[in-house]
Amino acid sequence: MFDNLKWDLRRHIGLGMSAPRIIERIVFTPGIWATIIYRVGSWVQYNIANPLIRKLMMFPLRIVQLVICFHIGIDISFNAKIGRGFYIGHFGGIVVSSKVSLGEFCNISQGVTIGEGGRGENRGAPIIGDKVYIGPGAKIFGKIIIGNNVAIGANAVVDKDVPENAVVGGVPAKV
Repeated sequence: MFDNLKWDLRRHIGLGMSAPRIIERIVFTPGIWATIIYRVGSWVQYNIANPLIRKLMMFPLRIVQLVICFHIGIDISFNAKIGRGFYIGHFGGIVVSSKVSLGEFCNISQGVTIGEGGRGENRGAPIIGDKVYIGPGAKIFGKIIIGNNVAIGANAVVDKDVPENAVVGGVPAKV
C-alpha cells in the first residue's frame, strides 16, 4: 500500500517541493483525497485477515469514502485493482466499478465512468493496461481489454478491445 501511495503522491505532487507546499497540495487536491482513501480501504479489505477487525476498520473508511463521493464526486470501489502511480487530473463525476483492473501510471480525467457491462458470458469489467490516459467524459465498460500506452479521447465510449499504443475517440470509440 505505502509503495503504491508513494508513487501516486509523486504523480500528484512531483519532486523537489518543500514540506509546506506538499501539505498544501495534499490539502487542496481532491484527487489525492480519493486516492488515499482508496489505497487505505483496499489495503484493509485485502490484508486484514480477522473479519471483525476488518469490519471495524472498514466502517469509518466507508463513511469517509461516502463523504468524498458526495463532496467531490469521485467513487472508487475498494475492490477495484489499481496499479501504482494512479493520477486523477480533475475531480468530479468519476466512477470506478468494483471489478475494474487498472494498470500502473494511469490518468483519469473528470466525468469518467469505468464499469461493468454486457450480457451473459460477455458480462464483465474492463482490464486496462499501463500508462493509459482516459480523457474527460469517457465511458469504458464491458468485458474488454485496453492495451498499454493508450490514449482515450474526451467523451469516447469504449466497449471493444483497444490494442496497445493506440489513440481512440468517438461514439463508439474507434482507433
